[in-house]
Amino acid sequence: MKHSAEVQESRHDGLKWAVVVTLLVLAVVGNTYFADQALLYRVLGVVALSVAAAGLALTTAKGRELTELAKNAKKEIQRVVWPTRPETVQTTAIVLVAVLVVGLMLWLIDTLLGWAMSGVIG
Repeated sequence: MKHSAEVQESRHDGLKWAVVVTLLVLAVVGNTYFADQALLYRVLGVVALSVAAAGLALTTAKGRELTELAKNAKKEIQRVVWPTRPETVQTTAIVLVAVLVVGLMLWLIDTLLGWAMSGVIG
């Protein structure tokens, strides 16, 4: 019984995706066709059709999966232990000092190799 419901749902999903693509194509073609109209009206039309297409796309199985993924991502972000301001400043300072030290070492090596090549070449 469940299998037939899934098959019927996937048939409807195909139709929904066809309508989504049609709405997006209509937005692009309409924007081009009405090029002589004010930009505001064209933007509003494209936004309205895009929102309608996105809303319809979210009602499909893939859209529901995307919504579930977004909810799980939000929960995961809330679980992250973010560093405190002093930890962030300290880590940033360490990275800047390390970059400065490595940069100076590379400059010194480049200068020494340049002097050596000048001595060899003449």
